[in-house]
Amino acid sequence: MRRPLIAVATVAAGAVLATGLLAAAPALAAGRGPGGAGTGTACPYMADGTGTRAMNRQSGGMRNGARMGPGMGRGSAVASMTDPLAGLTQGTLSSAQKTSLAGMAEEEKLAHDVYLVLAKTSGDTRFSRIAVAEARHLTEVRALLTRYGVADPTAGKADGVFATAAVQKMYTDLVARGDDSPAAALAVGVDIEKADIAALTAARTGVTAPDVLTVYARLSNGSSMHLRAFGG
Repeated sequence: MRRPLIAVATVAAGAVLATGLLAAAPALAAGRGPGGAGTGTACPYMADGTGTRAMNRQSGGMRNGARMGPGMGRGSAVASMTDPLAGLTQGTLSSAQKTSLAGMAEEEKLAHDVYLVLAKTSGDTRFSRIAVAEARHLTEVRALLTRYGVADPTAGKADGVFATAAVQKMYTDLVARGDDSPAAALAVGVDIEKADIAALTAARTGVTAPDVLTVYARLSNGSSMHLRAFGG
Protein backbone atom coordinates (compact mmCIF):
# COMPACT_ATOMS: atom_id res chain seq x y z
CA MET A 1 0.00 0.00 0.00
CA ARG A 2 1.36 3.43 -0.88
CA ARG A 3 1.95 5.49 2.21
CA PRO A 4 1.25 9.26 2.20
CA LEU A 5 4.24 11.59 2.16
CA ILE A 6 4.76 14.81 4.05
CA ALA A 7 4.66 17.85 1.80
CA VAL A 8 6.22 20.40 4.16
CA ALA A 9 8.51 19.92 7.13
CA THR A 10 10.03 22.32 9.63
CA VAL A 11 13.78 22.35 10.22
CA ALA A 12 15.95 23.48 13.14
CA ALA A 13 15.33 26.95 14.63
CA GLY A 14 11.93 27.22 12.98
CA ALA A 15 13.18 27.11 9.38
CA VAL A 16 10.92 25.53 6.76
CA LEU A 17 11.98 22.69 4.45
CA ALA A 18 9.76 22.78 1.36
CA THR A 19 10.06 19.24 0.12
CA GLY A 20 6.80 19.21 -1.86
CA LEU A 21 6.90 15.43 -2.38
CA LEU A 22 3.25 15.12 -3.26
CA ALA A 23 3.10 18.39 -5.17
CA ALA A 24 6.15 17.40 -7.21
CA ALA A 25 4.67 14.04 -8.16
CA PRO A 26 0.89 14.37 -8.63
CA ALA A 27 0.77 11.44 -11.02
CA LEU A 28 2.40 9.15 -8.50
CA ALA A 29 0.14 10.44 -5.74
CA ALA A 30 -2.83 9.52 -7.90
CA GLY A 31 -1.50 6.02 -8.34
CA ARG A 32 -0.15 6.39 -11.88
CA GLY A 33 3.35 5.69 -13.09
CA PRO A 34 6.31 8.10 -12.95
CA GLY A 35 6.10 11.15 -15.17
CA GLY A 36 8.67 12.57 -17.53
CA ALA A 37 12.09 13.61 -16.34
CA GLY A 38 13.37 17.13 -16.35
CA THR A 39 16.31 18.15 -18.47
CA GLY A 40 19.76 19.15 -17.39
CA THR A 41 23.46 18.61 -17.87
CA ALA A 42 25.21 15.59 -16.47
CA CYS A 43 25.84 15.35 -12.75
CA PRO A 44 29.60 15.14 -11.98
CA TYR A 45 28.97 11.69 -10.53
CA MET A 46 27.06 10.00 -13.30
CA ALA A 47 24.29 7.55 -12.57
CA ASP A 48 25.98 5.04 -14.88
CA GLY A 49 28.87 4.73 -12.46
CA THR A 50 31.57 6.52 -14.45
CA GLY A 51 31.70 9.43 -12.08
CA THR A 52 31.75 7.05 -9.15
CA ARG A 53 34.85 5.40 -10.57
CA ALA A 54 36.56 8.79 -10.76
CA MET A 55 35.56 9.42 -7.18
CA ASN A 56 36.94 6.00 -6.20
CA ARG A 57 40.33 6.95 -7.53
CA GLN A 58 40.20 10.26 -5.72
CA SER A 59 39.23 8.69 -2.41
CA GLY A 60 41.83 5.93 -2.50
CA GLY A 61 39.55 2.96 -2.83
CA MET A 62 35.94 3.82 -2.16
CA ARG A 63 33.75 1.48 -4.18
CA ASN A 64 30.20 1.67 -5.56
CA GLY A 65 28.98 4.46 -3.31
CA ALA A 66 30.14 2.73 -0.14
CA ARG A 67 28.76 4.10 3.09
CA MET A 68 29.58 7.78 3.39
CA GLY A 69 27.61 9.20 6.27
CA PRO A 70 26.55 12.83 5.91
CA GLY A 71 28.89 13.58 8.82
CA MET A 72 31.60 13.33 6.16
CA GLY A 73 33.81 11.44 8.58
CA ARG A 74 37.36 10.19 8.47
CA GLY A 75 38.60 8.94 5.12
CA SER A 76 35.50 9.87 3.14
CA ALA A 77 35.85 10.73 -0.52
CA VAL A 78 34.10 14.02 0.03
CA ALA A 79 36.62 15.06 2.67
CA SER A 80 39.35 14.92 0.02
CA MET A 81 37.51 17.19 -2.40
CA THR A 82 38.83 20.64 -3.16
CA ASP A 83 36.75 23.65 -2.14
CA PRO A 84 33.41 23.20 -3.97
CA LEU A 85 32.95 26.99 -3.99
CA ALA A 86 36.36 27.78 -5.48
CA GLY A 87 36.05 30.57 -8.02
CA LEU A 88 32.42 31.32 -7.12
CA THR A 89 31.60 34.89 -6.10
CA GLN A 90 29.82 35.41 -2.79
CA GLY A 91 26.71 37.56 -2.73
CA THR A 92 24.10 38.32 -0.10
CA LEU A 93 21.15 36.29 1.13
CA SER A 94 17.99 37.39 2.86
CA SER A 95 16.85 35.70 6.05
CA ALA A 96 14.29 33.68 4.08
CA GLN A 97 16.92 32.61 1.55
CA LYS A 98 19.20 31.44 4.36
CA THR A 99 16.30 29.43 5.75
CA SER A 100 15.82 27.79 2.35
CA LEU A 101 19.52 27.01 2.16
CA ALA A 102 19.42 25.26 5.54
CA GLY A 103 16.38 23.33 4.34
CA MET A 104 18.28 22.15 1.27
CA ALA A 105 20.92 20.60 3.53
CA GLU A 106 18.29 18.43 5.19
CA GLU A 107 16.76 17.57 1.83
CA GLU A 108 20.09 16.38 0.41
CA LYS A 109 20.81 14.38 3.57
CA LEU A 110 17.36 12.83 3.37
CA ALA A 111 17.98 11.63 -0.19
CA HIS A 112 21.43 10.32 0.69
CA ASP A 113 20.29 8.43 3.76
CA VAL A 114 17.22 6.90 2.12
CA TYR A 115 19.29 5.73 -0.85
CA LEU A 116 21.84 4.04 1.39
CA VAL A 117 19.07 1.93 2.92
CA LEU A 118 17.35 1.19 -0.38
CA ALA A 119 20.66 0.10 -1.90
CA LYS A 120 20.72 -2.70 0.67
CA THR A 121 17.04 -3.64 0.72
CA SER A 122 16.50 -3.54 -3.06
CA GLY A 123 19.91 -4.75 -4.20
CA ASP A 124 19.80 -2.07 -6.93
CA THR A 125 23.24 -0.51 -7.36
CA ARG A 126 21.71 2.68 -8.74
CA PHE A 127 20.92 3.69 -5.18
CA SER A 128 24.48 3.25 -3.92
CA ARG A 129 25.93 5.15 -6.87
CA ILE A 130 23.49 8.03 -6.56
CA ALA A 131 24.05 8.18 -2.79
CA VAL A 132 27.64 9.18 -3.59
CA ALA A 133 26.38 12.12 -5.64
CA GLU A 134 23.93 13.12 -2.88
CA ALA A 135 26.82 13.20 -0.40
CA ARG A 136 28.68 15.51 -2.75
CA HIS A 137 25.62 17.74 -3.05
CA LEU A 138 25.38 17.94 0.72
CA THR A 139 29.04 18.97 0.89
CA GLU A 140 28.35 21.83 -1.51
CA VAL A 141 25.35 23.04 0.47
CA ARG A 142 27.34 22.81 3.70
CA ALA A 143 30.07 24.95 2.17
CA LEU A 144 27.46 27.61 1.42
CA LEU A 145 26.08 27.38 4.96
CA THR A 146 29.57 28.02 6.32
CA ARG A 147 30.21 30.88 3.91
CA TYR A 148 26.96 32.64 4.84
CA GLY A 149 27.12 31.91 8.56
CA VAL A 150 24.01 29.71 8.61
CA ALA A 151 23.67 26.93 11.18
CA ASP A 152 23.85 23.47 9.62
CA PRO A 153 20.85 21.35 10.72
CA THR A 154 22.64 18.18 9.56
CA ALA A 155 25.89 18.70 11.48
CA GLY A 156 26.84 15.71 13.59
CA LYS A 157 23.79 13.72 12.55
CA ALA A 158 24.37 10.04 11.75
CA ASP A 159 22.75 8.37 8.76
CA GLY A 160 19.00 8.21 9.27
CA VAL A 161 18.99 10.81 12.06
CA PHE A 162 17.52 14.28 11.51
CA ALA A 163 17.18 17.44 13.56
CA THR A 164 13.57 17.91 12.56
CA ALA A 165 10.87 15.52 13.76
CA ALA A 166 8.86 15.86 10.54
CA VAL A 167 11.91 15.11 8.37
CA GLN A 168 12.67 12.15 10.61
CA LYS A 169 9.17 10.81 9.99
CA MET A 170 9.54 11.42 6.28
CA TYR A 171 12.73 9.36 6.27
CA THR A 172 10.98 6.52 8.08
CA ASP A 173 8.00 6.61 5.70
CA LEU A 174 10.16 6.67 2.57
CA VAL A 175 12.32 3.78 3.73
CA ALA A 176 9.21 1.76 4.61
CA ARG A 177 7.64 2.47 1.21
CA GLY A 178 10.79 1.53 -0.63
CA ASP A 179 11.08 -1.74 1.25
CA ASP A 180 7.83 -3.02 -0.27
CA SER A 181 9.45 -4.10 -3.55
CA PRO A 182 12.21 -3.12 -5.99
CA ALA A 183 9.60 -1.23 -8.02
CA ALA A 184 8.48 0.64 -4.90
CA ALA A 185 12.08 1.56 -4.16
CA LEU A 186 12.46 3.11 -7.60
CA ALA A 187 9.17 5.00 -7.14
CA VAL A 188 10.59 6.47 -3.92
CA GLY A 189 13.67 7.56 -5.83
CA VAL A 190 11.49 9.24 -8.44
CA ASP A 191 9.48 11.02 -5.75
CA ILE A 192 12.60 12.28 -3.98
CA GLU A 193 14.25 13.60 -7.13
CA LYS A 194 11.09 15.34 -8.34
CA ALA A 195 10.74 16.93 -4.93
CA ASP A 196 14.38 18.04 -4.99
CA ILE A 197 13.93 19.71 -8.36
CA ALA A 198 10.77 21.49 -7.18
CA ALA A 199 12.43 22.63 -3.95
CA LEU A 200 15.51 23.91 -5.78
CA THR A 201 13.34 25.80 -8.26
CA ALA A 202 11.51 27.48 -5.39
CA ALA A 203 14.74 28.18 -3.48
CA ARG A 204 16.28 29.99 -6.48
CA THR A 205 13.45 32.52 -6.62
CA GLY A 206 14.81 36.00 -5.97
CA VAL A 207 18.37 34.80 -5.27
CA THR A 208 21.13 36.92 -6.82
CA ALA A 209 24.18 35.42 -5.07
CA PRO A 210 26.29 33.85 -7.86
CA ASP A 211 27.68 31.06 -5.70
CA VAL A 212 24.28 29.98 -4.43
CA LEU A 213 22.74 30.07 -7.90
CA THR A 214 25.60 27.98 -9.28
CA VAL A 215 25.29 25.33 -6.56
CA TYR A 216 21.52 25.18 -6.92
CA ALA A 217 21.92 24.71 -10.67
CA ARG A 218 24.41 21.88 -10.11
CA LEU A 219 22.06 20.17 -7.69
CA SER A 220 19.08 20.56 -10.01
CA ASN A 221 21.02 19.13 -12.95
CA GLY A 222 22.13 16.23 -10.78
CA SER A 223 18.56 15.55 -9.66
CA SER A 224 17.42 15.52 -13.29
CA MET A 225 20.09 12.92 -14.06
CA HIS A 226 19.07 10.82 -11.05
CA LEU A 227 15.40 11.07 -11.98
CA ARG A 228 16.14 9.57 -15.37
CA ALA A 229 18.28 6.86 -13.79
CA PHE A 230 15.33 5.85 -11.61
CA GLY A 231 13.03 5.71 -14.62
CA GLY A 232 11.24 9.00 -13.98
